[in-house]
Amino acid sequence: MVWSAEPVRFEPFGRATWRDPHPLYARLRDEDPVHRSPHGFWVLSRFGDVWAAARDTATFSSAQGLTFRNEVEELGLAPTIVMMDPPDHTRYRRLVNRGFTPRHVEELEPRLHRFVAERIAAVRSAGSGDFIAEIAAPPPNWVVADYLGIPEEDRGLFGRWTHEIVSAGVDGSGAGAGRAVGELYGYFTELVERRRRDRGDDLVSILLEADDSGAGIGLEGILGYAFVMIAGGNDTTIGLLGGAAELLTARLDQRARLLADPSLIPGAVEELLRLTSPVQGLCRVASRDVEVGGRTIIEGDRVLLLYASANRDQAEFGPDADELDVERHAPRMLTFSTGAHFCLGSAAARLQGRIVLEELLAQCPDFAVDAGAGEFADGAFTRRYERLPFVAEA
Repeated sequence: MVWSAEPVRFEPFGRATWRDPHPLYARLRDEDPVHRSPHGFWVLSRFGDVWAAARDTATFSSAQGLTFRNEVEELGLAPTIVMMDPPDHTRYRRLVNRGFTPRHVEELEPRLHRFVAERIAAVRSAGSGDFIAEIAAPPPNWVVADYLGIPEEDRGLFGRWTHEIVSAGVDGSGAGAGRAVGELYGYFTELVERRRRDRGDDLVSILLEADDSGAGIGLEGILGYAFVMIAGGNDTTIGLLGGAAELLTARLDQRARLLADPSLIPGAVEELLRLTSPVQGLCRVASRDVEVGGRTIIEGDRVLLLYASANRDQAEFGPDADELDVERHAPRMLTFSTGAHFCLGSAAARLQGRIVLEELLAQCPDFAVDAGAGEFADGAFTRRYERLPFVAEA
């Protein structure tokens, strides 16, 4: 392939540029896989480099935040589990794993299935609507609230908080995020006090029990878990579901295979996770000088691990890496990262993807979304539609 004569240049993405980032990713992989952005951070774009860096937490640290800035300091956040390195991360992860057991996911499934079926039936009855508002956003909001034990009447708060936190802006403005974090922490401070008096089987109660046993989590630690789940559990699944609807509208041949054999849906979710890569990348900070691809990254430099580019690397996934193949069997991918920071909510995200696809194809086999008229959410790291026109029957 012949690329532009201009040197490749990585600029952070946002609402105006999320529509098609993949040509830039391909150029990075081919021309400058260890790229020094004009903004001063490094960008790793090949699968092998991103995979190795994500697993090397001793060299590529999360302790100074995951964005282009040190949000731990700028937003006044206490370090959360995603902003820790082992051994602290290992200890906290062991505690929170109790809230993400296979049994919990299994118990969630029938209730989630009913919830999703009702949402899709309502849109089918109306004939059209906004896929994001009506179908993609409600399930992750419901799941995160269920895990955290949020009362039904308060669950509408989560979408707004998530939007403001993730969409702090490509321009670096953190005002909206800071306000949302403040509201979120205020709400959960009250919820923690309620759970101290009245325990349940939710994650907040599990963490309180661990704290009572001397785990040393404290209120700030519990608030940090809530922040991670709300900020990370909503937008990412919305990105998967909106992207999946777009891909299955564009590739009717692949949809036909799922309609003919619904047993392919769980495997198709894996392929859709690979291609959509809702979290397109996150940053680490080099804790020492390190050589990658013949270039030296200096201690203290920020490094963007570009998961979405890695997930389309032909060296890992073959010459058709950009194409949807619902029967592809890829032994590894980076949608949920890898190593110590492998996503805690991966099983819940997969469950939501499977249930929404099952119900959508069963109730609206001829649906369509209008990607050209869709609008993307702002933010430099998560690629998701904010609005996506939907018709139940094309």
